[in-house]
Amino acid sequence: MTVTVNTVSAEGFRHSVQIDDHELFADLPTSLGGEDTAPEPHDYFDAALGACKALTLKLYAKKKDIPLTGVTVEVKRDNSDEQKGKYALHVKLTLKGVLTDAQRDELHRVADRCPIHKLMTSTEVSIETHLSEGAFSQ
Repeated sequence: MTVTVNTVSAEGFRHSVQIDDHELFADLPTSLGGEDTAPEPHDYFDAALGACKALTLKLYAKKKDIPLTGVTVEVKRDNSDEQKGKYALHVKLTLKGVLTDAQRDELHRVADRCPIHKLMTSTEVSIETHLSEGAFSQ
């Protein structure tokens, strides 16, 4: 899997984000000079957590025959101290279906073990950026 990000126009900040056969877009909010035509990168970071929790819960419930019919995950960020190295995500889970208290507790525990939650909280991530030696264009 490769993610490819390309500038849409030289004047603005809108970019296409190609992930295999899927195309998304990213932009900056107007407060930063963008046109706010698409989510900004922080939104995708936060959305990755919410989507992972929802998908993990549905998959787990299916494997364990837990009658979970749906999940709503709300993620709110507090990035007021991001420059100081603190980024807080507050997650609210709504589990749908006729579930026992024990099943709800079990699913709540499972949500915090989704791969993205673990990646964000307990994994050392290494990023190497290389400048392409390819063609020059304007």
